Amino acid sequence: MKAVVLAGGRGSRLRPLTDKLPKPMVELCGMPVMEYTVRNLVRGGITDIAVTLCYKPRAITDYFGDGAKWGANITYFYEDEPLGTAGGVKAASGFFDGDFVVASADTFTDIDYGEFARVHASGGAPVTVAVRRVKDVSRFGVVHLDGDGTITRFEEKPQKSDSDLVSMGMYCIGQGVMDLVPEGVKYDFAKDLFPRLVGKMKAYRTSCYWSDIGTLESYAECREYGARALAAGGSLAFGLR
Repeated sequence: MKAVVLAGGRGSRLRPLTDKLPKPMVELCGMPVMEYTVRNLVRGGITDIAVTLCYKPRAITDYFGDGAKWGANITYFYEDEPLGTAGGVKAASGFFDGDFVVASADTFTDIDYGEFARVHASGGAPVTVAVRRVKDVSRFGVVHLDGDGTITRFEEKPQKSDSDLVSMGMYCIGQGVMDLVPEGVKYDFAKDLFPRLVGKMKAYRTSCYWSDIGTLESYAECREYGARALAAGGSLAFGLR
């Protein structure tokens, strides 16, 4: 299975860290946050990686090159204007020849992408969404499931909900799904595509570590978590040592 890493975000809520760098290149415990994503994909056996770029792309391409240093084969796709999560993947659709993983370049997680891909392949759903329990759902897209793990409803950043499961922004996408996405326009997975597929998608439930670095507060929390892991011996599977 191949993967696409979404790396075009500007990261305006992380200013001034992102005044000169794109958000995926913000340093976290000794390496750019995107490097954890690349390392984790390779650890899961996913080595053919497309990267979508928009804001300050050269900082990313100069650092990662063709990906060989990490055992990956990286291909880059450029957006002149932000196309949204699904729109950016649509522009890279020539890269894919089957099901693929969508990952984020600015998320700090030790999810097992290999297991995620295997669960998707055995589940028969057009889309599988990685989900996790959180205490405060108000910052996230909340996912509602039926008894067999089919997604029945989404809520976008509700103040309260009877579900504590949220989308982690990581997906396995099946063949034909991207045909539903128009070309050359801004289009999002969560806002535009997935509402059309409710009742058909499955959830992949995990308790792995997961945090975005979308705000200075969450970035500080990730740095603290990483520092603790390093002090404890650096046993995390996603690159800390």
